[in-house]
Amino acid sequence: MPEKELSSTMEDYLEAILNLEKEKKAVRVKDIAGKMAVKLPTVTSMLNTLSRRGLINHEKYEYVELTAKGEHIAKDIYRRHVIFRNFLADILNIDSKTAEEDACKMEHAVSPVTLEKLVKFMEFVKACPRGGTDWLQYFDEYRQDGSVNGECLERMREFAKEYNEKIEELENKIK
Repeated sequence: MPEKELSSTMEDYLEAILNLEKEKKAVRVKDIAGKMAVKLPTVTSMLNTLSRRGLINHEKYEYVELTAKGEHIAKDIYRRHVIFRNFLADILNIDSKTAEEDACKMEHAVSPVTLEKLVKFMEFVKACPRGGTDWLQYFDEYRQDGSVNGECLERMREFAKEYNEKIEELENKIK
């Protein structure tokens, strides 16, 4: 019988435990309750569920630890969270509070294929001659104004010049 998928709440708990483990030597139920902004009985109930699934080790009145399986899942969730937060804040220029909140929601719904394509897109934006902060600034201006202004042609000329210089530089490295 295949194991049930984890709910977004279960994933949030695993991520919270992982982050608390980074901050503290020992994670307690009250630490998790504070991080998740829930009451102690709610945490205890979820910890029992996660323990039955083999994702954490926890005995009543003791510390909480991720198992190897739980740590693997928690690190994957955290990675997705960081990718989305960075995309929203660095690429789309969303304020950090909103980016953090939205990343927490988005991290649960994305497929691995989509996530990896998003990562490649972010790498491309930062590495491509047309990428980088200038390109993102132009996008931000376009997003605000919704129209292409007279500077667009000049930007294209600048891009073409920089692009041709980059091609020449790369060709010289190959020779």
